[in-house]
Parts: sequence; C-alpha cells; structure tokens
Amino acid sequence: MKPPACHGLLVLDKPSGLTSRQVVDHAQQWFAAGTRLGHAGTLDPLATGVLVVCVGVATRLVEYVQRMEKTYHAVLRLGATSTTDDADGTIEAVAVAQPPDRAQIAACLQGFVGTIVQVPPAHSAAKVSGRRAYDLARRGHEVSLEPRPVHITTLDLLTYDYPHLELLVRCGKGTYIRSLARDLGKRLGCGALVDQLRRTRIGLFDAASALSLDSDRATVYAALLPLSAAVAELPHVILEQRDVHRLRQGQRVSVPDSTMLEGSSPTAIDVAVFDSAKTLVAVAAADPRERLLRPAKVLPPGA
Repeated sequence: MKPPACHGLLVLDKPSGLTSRQVVDHAQQWFAAGTRLGHAGTLDPLATGVLVVCVGVATRLVEYVQRMEKTYHAVLRLGATSTTDDADGTIEAVAVAQPPDRAQIAACLQGFVGTIVQVPPAHSAAKVSGRRAYDLARRGHEVSLEPRPVHITTLDLLTYDYPHLELLVRCGKGTYIRSLARDLGKRLGCGALVDQLRRTRIGLFDAASALSLDSDRATVYAALLPLSAAVAELPHVILEQRDVHRLRQGQRVSVPDSTMLEGSSPTAIDVAVFDSAKTLVAVAAADPRERLLRPAKVLPPGA
C-alpha cells in the first residue's frame, strides 16, 4: 500500500558512521515517493544522537529548529591533534611534558563560555565560495574559513582522566564541538580532538524520544510530531478566520495582542500564527512600531 502524504517532524537517533544526508535518505523509505525531507542541523559521521528530520511542508520550517539550543555530551582526547579535529581524521600525537590538571582545564573552559569567535573545521559543511569546505579539503585544497560568532551557554567538566576529558556543552546555532576541542587544545598547549560526540537535545527534542533507523513505518507515523513543534520557541498569536484569510493572501494584519511586543527589539520578530482551531497557519514578522503582522511563511490549508 502506498504511504499517505504527511507533514511533520521526526526525531531520529543518528548512529555513528553515517552522514546526516544518509540518515535522511534512509528515512525517505518510510514516506510516499516525492515527499520532501530535510534535516535541521548537521551531525558529523562520528557523532550520534538527535537529528530532527522535517517532513513535507515542515521542510519550510527547518530554520526555526536550527535556531534552538543544542546539548552535547563530548569525550575529548588531549595530547593529540587531527586533520578533521576528531577521531575520524589522521591523528598526530603531541609531546606533552606535563599534562594539565583539572583546575587548569576548568579555568580554561570558562574562557569559552558566552559569545565567542570560532573558525569552523576545514572538514565541515561550511561553504567557501559556494562549495562545501569538506569537498575542497578532501581534494587537497587549502581551506581558509572566516571566523564567526557562536554562543556557548554552559560548558561543564564531567570527568577528567588524562588524556580523556568528558564535557557537557549547551550551545547555540553554528557551534562546532570539533572547533571547541581544537581551540581548547591550543590554549592548554597539549592539542585535543573529539573522540566521541553525542547530541542529546535540540530545543524540546531529546534523545530519549528519538527513533532508531530500524523502526517500522507504523512506529514512525505514530511518532511524527505536528508542524507546531518546529515553532515551539517563537511567540504565538491566534487570529480570527478573516485575518487568517487576509494573511494567506499576502496582506498585513493587526497584532491581536500587542503586549507580546513589549520589551522586544525595534526590528521585526518572528511570530507563530495559529487559527482559532489552534492549527499553525503561518510564521509572520511582527513589526513592533506599526503593530502589524507581515506574512513570512504561509502554510497551505490542511497541512
């Protein structure tokens, strides 16, 4: 029987050894031919854990999932460096006269908390002149990536038994744990790389509820989350049907509850728009000065 068309979000537990794209390709078999799928936040082949796959219309909402805070459990290896900044690359030992002690590491870690500037790994999905950095690096080209700001909320030292260092990291969009390991190793003067990495959470999506790739279709469909899960962290408004219709026609409508804009920045903010049946109908940009909603992503009826 042909699977029915569907839309929503699927939380998968990515195994080690597969790329995020390969996981999406595997997931394609669960859905009808032509169903669009896309993942929200790349995991390296070495890494395991939460990979959110957007299905159907939900692919239009990927960016809102990508903005959500992420939590990682990482095991770093000190005293070595790698061409890929993890255990999958060519590893070179670093001579260390005196390994750093726990106090030195704890103090050094605090220097990475907050908004920092980070250079992505050469072997990464970051783009250089429109091409993926890892494609260039694999062909032997020298890759030079621009530093970019990222935010690390917390960085907790769990265990330390040289050369292994276990961390819990909560961070924002675009943070590379491999870059964190590389830069930490430089500051400590002993080198470091990622030995193991598991993403345990993205926003409200956690590993405890993630499905394995050997799940059957019935289990997958039962676990599919509604489109509203993608915008769970955005402010919400409910519109009357006439305003929903106007928004779908590309028109601007009044913000029904202007208190939600109090204390916001002077620039427009993204707002999740629901109808009276509490069905997500759009994401709109709310202008705090004019108190108007401008349609940004309008979802088709019935999605």
